[in-house]
Amino acid sequence: MNADVAAYVDAIDPANRPLFDRVHRLIVEVCPDVELGFAYKMPTFTHGERGLHVAAWKHGLSLYGWSRDRDAGFAERHPELAGPKGTLRLPPAAAEAIGDDELRDFLRATLST
Repeated sequence: MNADVAAYVDAIDPANRPLFDRVHRLIVEVCPDVELGFAYKMPTFTHGERGLHVAAWKHGLSLYGWSRDRDAGFAERHPELAGPKGTLRLPPAAAEAIGDDELRDFLRATLST
């Protein structure tokens, strides 16, 4: 993990850190060769030509860079979490109600090349 990513992750609010760690773990499970870098001042997971930015905010996590045609139906099932322009707002309480398999499907679809 590069220094910028490590500093960012270390600064995540403890209330949101378990969610970040969960998303990180699931990304590595579905794309073991994913690269973790730092772009737009946030951790960025890159797999081939695909990328997913994961930012921690007061509300939880925001995921940027996915599209509705590559989300395994996630936005249709959770329209309250999907914003415009490829933004997914994922509060910890909402994430608790979403199983790892569904998140894996979303992440796999988003990062598959």
